[in-house]
Amino acid sequence: MYATDWTITERNFDPANEPDHHETVFTLGNGYLGTRGTFEEGHPGSKPATLINGVYDKVAIVHTELANCPDWLPMVVSVGGEYFSLDRGEILHYERLLDMRRGILSRQIRWRSPQGKTLDLHFERFTSLADHHIAAIRLTVTPIDFSDIVEIQAGLDGHPDNQGIKHWKWINQGLTSVRTAKSSNSLPFSLLPSEVDGVWMQLSTLHSGIELGMATQLSVKNAQQQAFPVFAMTTPGYPSLTTRFDGNRGETVTVEKLVTIYTSRDTEAPTQAAIAKLSQLKDYDTLRNEHTAAWEGLWEKSDVVIEGDLKAQQAIRYNLFQLLQAAPHHDSHVSIPAKTLSGFAYRGHVFWDTEIFLLPFLSYTQPAIARNALTYRYHTLPGARRKAADSGYEGAMFAWESAATGDEVTPRWVPDAEGKELVRIWCGDIELHITSDVGYAVWNYWQITGDDRWMADYGAELILDTAVFWGSRAEWNRDRNCYEIRDVIGPDENHDRVNNNTFTNRMMQWHLETAQQVLNWLQDFAPDQAQALVQRLNLTPERLTHWNRVIELIYLPTPTETGLIEQSEGFFGLKDVNLADYEPRQQSMQAILGIETTNQCQILKQPDVLMLLYLLGDRYDSQTLQANWDYYCPRTDHVYGSSLGPAIHAVLAAQLDQPMEAYEHFMRAALVDLEDVRGNACEGIHAASTGGVWQAVVFGFAGIRLTERGPIANPHLPPGWTRLKFKLSWRDRWYEFDIKQDTLSLESQQTTSPLSEITATALRDGLRGVIFDLDGVLTDTAEYHYLGWKQLADEEGIPFDREANEAMRGLARRESLLTLLGSRQVPEAQMQEMMDRKNRYYVDLVAEIGPQDLLPGAMEFLKELQAAGIQVAIGSSSKNAHMVVERLGIGHLVQAIADGYSVARSKPAPDLFLHAAELLGIPAAQCIVFEDADSGVEAAKAAGMWAVGLGPVERFQDADLVLPSLEYIQWKDLLDKLAQTTLLPGELAAIGNPIGAGSP
Repeated sequence: MYATDWTITERNFDPANEPDHHETVFTLGNGYLGTRGTFEEGHPGSKPATLINGVYDKVAIVHTELANCPDWLPMVVSVGGEYFSLDRGEILHYERLLDMRRGILSRQIRWRSPQGKTLDLHFERFTSLADHHIAAIRLTVTPIDFSDIVEIQAGLDGHPDNQGIKHWKWINQGLTSVRTAKSSNSLPFSLLPSEVDGVWMQLSTLHSGIELGMATQLSVKNAQQQAFPVFAMTTPGYPSLTTRFDGNRGETVTVEKLVTIYTSRDTEAPTQAAIAKLSQLKDYDTLRNEHTAAWEGLWEKSDVVIEGDLKAQQAIRYNLFQLLQAAPHHDSHVSIPAKTLSGFAYRGHVFWDTEIFLLPFLSYTQPAIARNALTYRYHTLPGARRKAADSGYEGAMFAWESAATGDEVTPRWVPDAEGKELVRIWCGDIELHITSDVGYAVWNYWQITGDDRWMADYGAELILDTAVFWGSRAEWNRDRNCYEIRDVIGPDENHDRVNNNTFTNRMMQWHLETAQQVLNWLQDFAPDQAQALVQRLNLTPERLTHWNRVIELIYLPTPTETGLIEQSEGFFGLKDVNLADYEPRQQSMQAILGIETTNQCQILKQPDVLMLLYLLGDRYDSQTLQANWDYYCPRTDHVYGSSLGPAIHAVLAAQLDQPMEAYEHFMRAALVDLEDVRGNACEGIHAASTGGVWQAVVFGFAGIRLTERGPIANPHLPPGWTRLKFKLSWRDRWYEFDIKQDTLSLESQQTTSPLSEITATALRDGLRGVIFDLDGVLTDTAEYHYLGWKQLADEEGIPFDREANEAMRGLARRESLLTLLGSRQVPEAQMQEMMDRKNRYYVDLVAEIGPQDLLPGAMEFLKELQAAGIQVAIGSSSKNAHMVVERLGIGHLVQAIADGYSVARSKPAPDLFLHAAELLGIPAAQCIVFEDADSGVEAAKAAGMWAVGLGPVERFQDADLVLPSLEYIQWKDLLDKLAQTTLLPGELAAIGNPIGAGSP
């Protein structure tokens, strides 16, 4: 996959080796539902899933799971009776792009059928963030070298399953009446009357009885906006709409599928609501614009800018994108599952991941969403009370795995990896720290937002009733004269059934302390509510006295002289293991040694004591943190243990002023899904990592801490990061942090003409990025452009030759067409068709381009730049730049591509090169541009960059240096020549002979 700062792009598709995790990576959602990145036309072995938050149904062993809902994606295309599928025929071009800024997933394909018919298809889809009951797909189809019947079937698949388990029963389906928002019963295959344009389906979950209504309509038009008829097929469980038309060579037809979805969690009559919503929908473009505007509003508050590290920039945005689209924007009865809404693992259950790893980000940037997620815990208090009572305790004891009701849904027994034996899972019985984790998140949200009203109405009861549980759970040990918490699991799940886990005991102590602070505050803020809560929870003076006695006498290990804290009683007596002895490995230490053996060793799945020092960092000094870091970090299974660990280790390493080690942990967390670091991304997004990496950036690298005056920063930026920028909301005020490394002297110099005092050494230190134009610089596709324009000109009867083509050098496609047309007036629709036609000619001509088409010296120079640590970008007006770079075989040598799709204004405006520099994360003054057109040189100079012209000297007016080509060029010699030219201000230096290797 390729990345820019806002997009993730997949440009290779191998039907035999398509990674399963890409379906997870390209998940789209809107907080209401999530849809995995499967193909609209389907693919063998794919795992399509649409999960609606809160739609749970009963299942064996794991109690309940999010039911895979009807698939709204299906769009099946056939040409001349041959069905389009990526596992048959020939893939001539493939590109799938996730636009995180706008929340849109698109796919561009050129496909040749087994019978040799070539077809261009462009899919685009989104799940609306503006109205979470809407989803939409647009498909454009263009026959390239044939004319034949094209048929498209767009349906709703009412037969989904959760890895073989069915959760839905079909109730009814039929046709929609768009004018009256009414529906008819099922009809056989027939031409739809004009007043009917869609189909609907009604289902219900088998056990929980949640009803779902889904409706869809289809619009089919050609470039002249002529509508094509649509037919309906209402096969039970698969209502579909079909269009059939004459596909003519070079003519594009656009198919738009709009879908509405409701459940009985939203309204009493979800099917009628879906039908009514469908009848009121605006056109596709309007819906998309509203959706992208909603995303813009989210990013305005939640974005994180990293300059100097494109990979980190793309990764942090990807993680935040996945978190934001899984968060409950409109519903306080659901939370965020551990795998978001992107996969079947953990069955859609909610863990401590939400409160500890995700809610800090939401509390600081989207407090209304954080409030919804916390209110979910309030609504599940009855389930927490049932769990406490069933376990023999008072108060509320939160479930380790929670779903709709808050009752415990952790399975007690699961099959082992080989399916031969059952393994006992103790987490639901004794991993108690979840109760304090929820209390911590409530307190943290309140401290960040100052939301007193919510705290009085919801938060206080959450903290106080769980404190009642802790008071009853503490065990008095008469012999030791202390309270204990025995037989538990702490955050480190490699060790179960331990006694006096330090994290659990200390967080319980914190919880009881905090509960009394909350009660005192509530009695002042809302005395009537406080009195009612005291009576309802039986908060007698005797109970409060007991809490204070537990706080005073709870067992906590005595730290060593250096501050080292034992994780749980007896931990230091376990066998010590050197993890390096087991490298290299591809699985966890628990998988290698077994559950029981690992339990007897000092091998951590994730931070435990270090997690405590992170959460209660203000209670411990740096010496304590350093001592425990030095001891526990080497004993932790960082790569194959828990995905929750790396982000926390990144924060702590940064706080210990170890930015390089912090960066290693940070990237391990940030890339866990994008690069499938753990080999299990196919199961769904690692939700905890999405919020954890934000904490690593903000609390680690930026060093944010809270004071009474507001948040302040103590940065520890990793090497290479030149800028870190983000916003925080604290107590109803917004703070923007813009942290920069010490800037190089070159940045402050004039942008129009470098000063003559600059030496080659200064240039070598100051120039960090090289931006290449593509055509005429790295390869000569200019000939193909000329032939494409020539064919178009001949068809339109416009005189055109190579001299006329020279005037179009460096211009974008539209400007080139306007130059070609001269004074000839052409309607916009025809202009678009002419540009598309020329581009098809060009794409056909460059189909066979390869590494052999690189210009002399290009590959050698690119490799030298890589070895020198220079960042490389492409800045090309061509909208085919990605394809050309890929086929030239230089993608691994290029860090960013700014192309004709990137900016609105083309050269000589500086926008394209400025965008390329932004993608690289490098200031404009530290970039040098190689161009073969004077308009490109002009753009580079306007951007404040150095400019080297390639070609005849008379072509350029303002280049800092002119060379005949890249042949024989070397980076050091180039810098020397540039330094020489600065001694001749205002003059153009033309170097007519080769420099570097081979020169005299």
